Amino acid sequence: MAEQKATNVTWHDHKVSKPERAKLNGHKGAVLWFTGLSACGKSTIANTVDHILHSRGKHTFVLDGDNIRLGLNKNLGFSAEDRAENIRRIGEVAKLFAESGAIALTAFISPYKADRNAVRALLGPGEFVEIFVKASVDTCERRDPKGLYKKARAGEIKNFTGISDPYEAPEKPELTLDSDQKGIDDLAQEVVSYLEKQGILAQ
Repeated sequence: MAEQKATNVTWHDHKVSKPERAKLNGHKGAVLWFTGLSACGKSTIANTVDHILHSRGKHTFVLDGDNIRLGLNKNLGFSAEDRAENIRRIGEVAKLFAESGAIALTAFISPYKADRNAVRALLGPGEFVEIFVKASVDTCERRDPKGLYKKARAGEIKNFTGISDPYEAPEKPELTLDSDQKGIDDLAQEVVSYLEKQGILAQ
């Protein structure tokens, strides 16, 4: 847990409640937390789901790992400590989106269970949807759109998840997507179907 360094600060409650925001939006706020190895399809699936939901008039936004590291978290590297802080920060940002009544879709490797569970603890019941995009290292290496696995195998990238750093797969995710066997559109539809069944897409 991050140390509280700021002093003389007080939490201020909002006059507009979460149910009121959901009523205005026509759906509930939530965080869809896509996790998995690099090149497993997290960002592509998240963006496809985002496009589907947006076309239905839902309020959504994708928080992508690379994009966040180019801005909010550009001062963080890939050590275990920096990874934990990376996820802590984005968890707090995703929580704000959910509290606003939006559906935040996050696409981060987030390799450590403890870090993902810490984000889950920030949110209310049913608001955190852990989505494990399951793909083998072999599958991810064959895709390797950024050439990262090749660089990691050559020792050019240190602390690379799945090669020189561990990935702790979720034990009880809300949803597991088989990215080894299924295509992006089918996997995206599985996510949308889950949201429909859970009542997230209705107020």
